[in-house]
Amino acid sequence: MSVFDGVRRVLFVHAHPDDETLATGALIVELVTRGIECVVLTATRGEQGGIVEGRFEGLAGEAFVERREVELAGALAELGAGKPMFLGDPPARAEGLPPRRYVDSGMEWVRPGLAGPADDAGPDSLTAADKDEAIADLVVGIKAIAPDLVITYDDAGGYGHPDHVACHHLTRAAYAEAGVPFAEVLSDPEASGEWLDLQEHLPTVAAALEHHQTQVTVDVPDVIHSGGQREPIQLRIGVKEV
Repeated sequence: MSVFDGVRRVLFVHAHPDDETLATGALIVELVTRGIECVVLTATRGEQGGIVEGRFEGLAGEAFVERREVELAGALAELGAGKPMFLGDPPARAEGLPPRRYVDSGMEWVRPGLAGPADDAGPDSLTAADKDEAIADLVVGIKAIAPDLVITYDDAGGYGHPDHVACHHLTRAAYAEAGVPFAEVLSDPEASGEWLDLQEHLPTVAAALEHHQTQVTVDVPDVIHSGGQREPIQLRIGVKEV
């Protein structure tokens, strides 16, 4: 039995532009190849993200946000996952409320490979948001998109970023109310679940990552983050239905 048996549409809930490709790009490509529609709902615009050294000098504020939206649109098109959608914007906004922007909470490295909360998360950040409001927005979004399965991070948030962890908890609270099955992307490579080795999708994932010019440098088979961290492009992905 597979998590994806009988599934026709999957909703991925991600925290920032680039997470969709870094964490689940190969899985999205695989599902699209199988004829499964993939939709990505992103919680923030990645306002606290760094910029690769030597690129986009002086880019800041709303211009940076707009650039990240453009990058996300390009990556999603490359993956075959439609157009960007954001939590707090229709259709992922509770009825009767004006659109709102959930802002990147930022992070600090606790140790190599593990992130934790930053000290400067603002009042509009995802982690500071009223949980009931954010859950209500997500429930409405799930119902509007009408997926057969919702996927987001596990409770470790991949590498501990507070917005990833927040997405896990928000999605876990919303999926039952929306009446949709829920699966997690596994952080622990030794965890039990359904593991897919998707090496054949490296060219497409690398092409999608190339759109995230502010955030990463692609050096196949690796990706180098704006902070200088190098890691292999993620091509082995594990999921587990909750």
